[in-house]
Amino acid sequence: MSLTPHYYRDRVCLNVLAGSKQNAAEVYAAAEGHVLVGVLSKNYPDVPSAVADMREYAALINNALSIGLGAGDPKQSAMVAQLACQLQPQHVNQVFTGVGASRALLNQSETLVNGLISPTGTPGMVKISTGPLSAQQADGIVPIDTAIALLKDMGGSSVKFFPMGGLTCRDEYQAVAEACARHGFWLEPTGGIDLDNFEEIVKIALDAGVEKVIPHVYSSIIDSNSGQTRPDDVRTLLTMVKQLLA
Repeated sequence: MSLTPHYYRDRVCLNVLAGSKQNAAEVYAAAEGHVLVGVLSKNYPDVPSAVADMREYAALINNALSIGLGAGDPKQSAMVAQLACQLQPQHVNQVFTGVGASRALLNQSETLVNGLISPTGTPGMVKISTGPLSAQQADGIVPIDTAIALLKDMGGSSVKFFPMGGLTCRDEYQAVAEACARHGFWLEPTGGIDLDNFEEIVKIALDAGVEKVIPHVYSSIIDSNSGQTRPDDVRTLLTMVKQLLA
């Protein structure tokens, strides 16, 4: 299956969750393939069951599989790394300290591996203590440029900036976007993104000069009754992306 998805040739690639295999196929079609489809490791009791099920997802969406932690849960870090090794997906979500293990187990540089960093309240400074042990300690706060350099050292591909709360930390997000542009690093804004603020959040990154932007749009486009991501909302997001890039 392909390890070369749309995000290698597109400046913006969506990241949405799938509530079922049928839903995965539907959102992939709705996004015309310009999407990474998230399946959460937290939903499985063990690695073998996750591998078996995620393989079926990957087969339906040309391997545009995004292995998720589940709300950035650091306890899922080791499981995600093991899944990445066996599944060889196009995209892996990791806590900051899980990036190196994921890249080593993948044993290739094609798969995108992000590293989770969080807002601190101070533009230009980010929290990198997002791992299973470090998250339980006092916040590890470093300059965003240092965080990006560390991620590069570990074989990371992008910053996952979470939780953003939409535009509540706009100035911090702006600083992260500018740093990503300076260092030729990719950016994945995550948390509280919806149909109302999506365009502005993506535009901030594009205007800053970020090479590749992968916005994660989750609960706001999921039907609360069925648990499925709404394909019509994905089509709306794709239309916004096309307008921004026109």
